Amino acid sequence: MLQVNQLKAKGMRQVVSFSVPAEQLVLLYGVSGTGKSVLMRALADLIVHEGEVFLDGAEQRSICPENWRRQVMYFSAETAWWRETVEEHFETLPSAETLHKLGLDNDYLKRSVNSLSSGEKQRLALLRGLLYQPRVLLLDEITANLDFDSALDVERMVLDYSRQHQAGVLWVSHDQAQQKRLADSEWLWDIEDLYAGRPAKNSEGVAE
Repeated sequence: MLQVNQLKAKGMRQVVSFSVPAEQLVLLYGVSGTGKSVLMRALADLIVHEGEVFLDGAEQRSICPENWRRQVMYFSAETAWWRETVEEHFETLPSAETLHKLGLDNDYLKRSVNSLSSGEKQRLALLRGLLYQPRVLLLDEITANLDFDSALDVERMVLDYSRQHQAGVLWVSHDQAQQKRLADSEWLWDIEDLYAGRPAKNSEGVAE
């Protein structure tokens, strides 16, 4: 699905090469300042970078950046909002059932963005992005502002989405309990190992 060859951007010490298969969740961790967010933003084509990124065989540079970012979507802990109310940010409003899965209700759609907590914004931004049905989710500390139960709700939604849409997931998290819940050792990657080339996978998900 997502194939990365010799990728590097400013803020990354070394090039990285790896792949994320369909329906696979990869958990990426490492100390602050080692380039995890830079890597994620480069994968989403949000910053200047070197190397190659492929989605189902199509090279990133061959696809309009806006279209690429809808397919390989970056979700940050700091969410972006540009209109007054929540519902103005949705092309298609989420169902009551979907909102409920994240501990929210329809009233949230009518609220002013400024009235929301950072955790509420994170959950709503996730819903907003998933409605575009991206093929790859790049999740950068998206549960950092959530309590335990809300974080579990988000984890369940992401896992369900990955299975239903055969989507790959690359999730950055410093939460060791979350790491253990979401990934076994094969798919729990230290960015330092990525720099050293140790956990790189080929297109079949086999260690190189």
